Order: sequence, then structure tokens, then C-alpha cells
Amino acid sequence: MSAPESAAFGSACAVRSLGDGTFTADLRQEWSIGNHPHGGFLLALLARAALTAVREAGEPAIDPLVVSAEFLRPPAIGPVLLRTDVRKVGRRATVVAVTLEQRGRSCVEARVTAGRLPVRKPDWHDAPSAPVEPPAGTVPLDGNDLEGVFHLAQGCEVRIDPATAGYLSGRTGDPPRLRLWARPRNGVADPYFALLAGDINPPVVFNLGRAGWAPTAQLTALVRTRPAPGWLRVHVESRSVHEGWFDSDALVVDAQGRIVCQARQLALAPAAR
Repeated sequence: MSAPESAAFGSACAVRSLGDGTFTADLRQEWSIGNHPHGGFLLALLARAALTAVREAGEPAIDPLVVSAEFLRPPAIGPVLLRTDVRKVGRRATVVAVTLEQRGRSCVEARVTAGRLPVRKPDWHDAPSAPVEPPAGTVPLDGNDLEGVFHLAQGCEVRIDPATAGYLSGRTGDPPRLRLWARPRNGVADPYFALLAGDINPPVVFNLGRAGWAPTAQLTALVRTRPAPGWLRVHVESRSVHEGWFDSDALVVDAQGRIVCQARQLALAPAAR
């Protein structure tokens, strides 16, 4: 099943230039969890605005390498304004500051480091192994989840390994680790979709019986190479759940077994039930 144009990832994270380093965009219900725009989608949108600003300044086209964002307050579904400030243009790395605003208030502030993504095989990597395609028995995320309605299912396919997601069966003592597969319904994954995939998982603390909305405070993602066509495998784990906070580390691996994105975030954990 392909996604309608309104739910296509590339269209949804498009920005409209106002000609002075500012852009407008629409946060759509299709790329949200419940009533909250998805954090990984916001990262992709911020990166798109930053690199469009670089191109409008007359520089060659480049790719996102790092996006580091502070989530100040959750934006609502609807129009937003993105302000960009090109802080450095370099031969290897260009840096752009981006702020996402809504109704005159800053919601997300980010720095985007951009350049040319590697194209050759890595000299060394430590990607975890997993089947290239989701095996039989994986569970599609396509309806209600413990954070709210998983609207992203309209634009991408996501399947979760139930052996790593004890919360799906009502268990509460499994380690905070998950394994998933993701791909866009239209087209193929690009570096921006890799940013989305780094935050595509349900919060790993669901496995500890801590269900509900888990807002992100800070999220940093490294894009390592352009994804090959096919499913992206996502491995997520937490190192520490401490009082109201937890960390979440995601590795996104493409069909060729290469790490295409590494994402680390600090988020607020729902209370235990």
C-alpha cells in the first residue's frame, strides 16, 4: 500500500522560503504520535530548512551530518516558522542554527552540521546483526500505541520484533531494548528519513511498565551514509532509567549492513503503573 501524497515523507517535510533565511512549513497529523508532532520528523524538517538556506546562499548541495536539537515546548499540528542562521561555511563542514517557532514562541532550537556523506565502505563498523527484512511474526505499528495513535503508519511501514517488546503482551520486566524495521511507503529512504528512523521506536521504558507520553528534552543524531534501498533495521536500548529521566540510543542499519544513523536522546519517562 502506498501513502497518499499528503502523507508522503518528502512532501510533508518540504519548506517554503520567504527569501530572507526564514521558511514556513506545516506540521501534519500524519507525522505525529497522538497530538504531538514526531520528534524525528521535526529533526528532518529542521535539517531540510538548514540545507535549503545553504543552497539559497549559493553554496553547493550537501547532506545533513549531525542534527542536535533542544525541545523547549511541543509544537501543535499546524503551520510553523523556521529561522535559519548560517554560522559557518567550510570545505568539510557547514554549520547552521535553526529555530522552529509557532505563535511567536520558540519550540525547538537546533544546530545542523552538514557536508558530504561518505560513499565508500566503512573502514570498520560494529553494526548489530538482524534479518534484512522483518521476519514472520513481527508486529506492525499501525494503530493505537501507549503514547497515542501512531499516525506515522500512514507514511511509513514500521514493524517491531515482539520478542523484544514485552509490553505488547502485558509484561513489565523486560529490558528497555527494542528491535524494529522501518521504510517509507512512497519512494526510498534518504538521509532525512534516516533521521526520522533514529526516533521511530516506541519509548523503551514501555518494557518497564512505564507507559504514556515520553517527551524528549534533547536529541542528537549523526547521519553516517546515504541509506541503500530497502528496509532500515533499528536497534534501540537504554543504559539508565533514573527517577524521571531515561536515555535512549538508536542504531539504524540499512539493507547493506551499514550504520546510516546513530541517535541519542534524553527524555522524561512516564510514571510506573
